[in-house]
Amino acid sequence: MMKGQLAGLMKQAQQMQENMKKVQEALGDIVVEGTSGGGLVKVEMTCRHDVKRITLDPSLLSDAEEKDFLEDLIAAAVNDALRKVESTTEQKMSAVTAGMPLPGGLKFPF
Repeated sequence: MMKGQLAGLMKQAQQMQENMKKVQEALGDIVVEGTSGGGLVKVEMTCRHDVKRITLDPSLLSDAEEKDFLEDLIAAAVNDALRKVESTTEQKMSAVTAGMPLPGGLKFPF
C-alpha cells in the first residue's frame, strides 16, 4: 500500500470515529416506544437504554388480580423497546460506516 493511500485511509478512519461519537451522543436524544398487550402498556426508552416513561391503560388498574399479567406486559413492552433501540442503533451506526473499506475479517463491535 502506498504511503498516500495509507494516510487517506487513516484520515477516513479518524473521520468515521468522530462521526460515530456524534451518532452515539445523538442516540441519547432518540426515543423509541415499545408496546405490549395491543397498546395497553407502553414504554418510552432512549437509544441509550434509559426508560423515560411507562404508560398503562386505565383498564389494567381496575383488577388487583391482574398484577401478574400487568407485570408480564410491562416486561414485554420493555423488551420491545430494547429491540427497537438495537435496530435504531444499528441503522445509525451503519450509516456512519457505509463505504468505509475494512480489511477482511474486521468487524465493528456493534
